[in-house]
Amino acid sequence: MRSHRSASATLLAVGALLTGGLTTTTAQAAETDTSARTVGASAQQRAAAFWTADRMRSATPLDLTASPGALKQVARSDRATTIAPTAAPAKTVGALAFPQAGGAWTGGGAVVKTSGRVFFTFQGRTASCSGNAVTSQNASTVITAGHCVKYQGSWHTNWVFVPAYNNGSAPYGQWTASKTLTTPQWEASEDINYDVGAAVLAPLNGQKLTAVTGAQGIQFNGGYNKAMYAFGFPAASPYDGSKLVYCSGNSSKDFLFSQDHSLGCNMTGGSSGGPWFTGFSESAGTGLQVSVNSFGYTFLPNRMFGPYFGNDAKALYDKAQVS
Repeated sequence: MRSHRSASATLLAVGALLTGGLTTTTAQAAETDTSARTVGASAQQRAAAFWTADRMRSATPLDLTASPGALKQVARSDRATTIAPTAAPAKTVGALAFPQAGGAWTGGGAVVKTSGRVFFTFQGRTASCSGNAVTSQNASTVITAGHCVKYQGSWHTNWVFVPAYNNGSAPYGQWTASKTLTTPQWEASEDINYDVGAAVLAPLNGQKLTAVTGAQGIQFNGGYNKAMYAFGFPAASPYDGSKLVYCSGNSSKDFLFSQDHSLGCNMTGGSSGGPWFTGFSESAGTGLQVSVNSFGYTFLPNRMFGPYFGNDAKALYDKAQVS
């Protein structure tokens, strides 16, 4: 993998096997909104046809690096906002390992259907990330990492979400994006503190996404130092992208260069954009999403970092859920 050498830090992607005024008219806003991309019907059709089982299995790595200027101090609000899950209850299962540095998720529950692989084309090559369906007004919103929707100035194309992906199969369908979005800070300068993305998915077979998959809750400004569960579909060695993997443990705040959450976790490329939960129930497979897999430092192995969901992440979510 490529690395970025600087006095500040060297970052290693884990998410990519490939992340106005009240009088402004809607049309004007659309023209000036550089933090979102609308996908037309014909492009959606091409994306749906593009992703065969073989292409999904062979999606190649996409490295994420961050410049020193992207690592900034960020002021945080203490006002918490919580949106509850809408996923169906699940059968009770036995307790799993906590903490867990990385292992296949065998607990079942709602997270199996709300989590999925994200596939897209980046600069002419196929790539993948992870994502998660959340409770939303449009019942069609997925949260992922910012670099899983736009990277190096380019919006990804052929963007699809495959919930409950299983070694090339899509048991609940391949859902194409009608819009992809990211935070203004990631769009402008790829600020790692704001590496959050979202996608609004078009209906499939007359149904909206979360009517099929259920949806996890989401929380903003919930604070640091929580018991966390992180999920994703890592596809770089020792993983192969074929199954849902999780890590769990007590998180902390990055003491190095970012304002991110930090969690002991050995997930690799392809896991970026996968959800982090607090208040997670192993028996039900539900929780409140408070971050996504984003990056790791090359000199600090087996530790994952994820952006803090503050006011800007909430603004992104609010924008996505009414799109």
